[in-house]
Amino acid sequence: MGKQALERVLPDNQAKAVGRMIRISPRKLNLVAQSIRGQTAEQALNTLTFSPKRVAKQVKKILQSAIANAENNHDLDVDDLVVREASVGKNLLMRRFHARARGHAGGIEKFFSQITIVVEEKREKEEEKPAPKKKARSKGASETKSGTKAPAKKRSSKKTGEKA
Repeated sequence: MGKQALERVLPDNQAKAVGRMIRISPRKLNLVAQSIRGQTAEQALNTLTFSPKRVAKQVKKILQSAIANAENNHDLDVDDLVVREASVGKNLLMRRFHARARGHAGGIEKFFSQITIVVEEKREKEEEKPAPKKKARSKGASETKSGTKAPAKKRSSKKTGEKA
């Protein structure tokens, strides 16, 4: 019985892990996520290990989970993994209050966030493809068809008030 499994959304060379209910604002978490985007999995782990940010330990666990998902569930090579995407979103918002003068209350909002890390298997050969060569363009519009430069135009001086 039970439900049928959903179809796989990601391509065959990608795997992901989602971390939810992380007790930090999405804005601060995005600073850490930004530091690992586009890096290889090994470089990203090193970046997170030596990051001074408090949330880096939790992001490192989620990255390790994405790497493990790639290896165990999708048979991808760990050495060729690259952090394809590290997206941050909002989650729960806890509202608290702080007692203020004359019986008033000041609002306190405690943000939670979530992060989705997608790793992709990229081979070294794919990354090192040479860019297609572009044809050499002429140096400027002042050249004529025969290849010689046309004479430069004289600029009229408006500041001095002279009329041509």
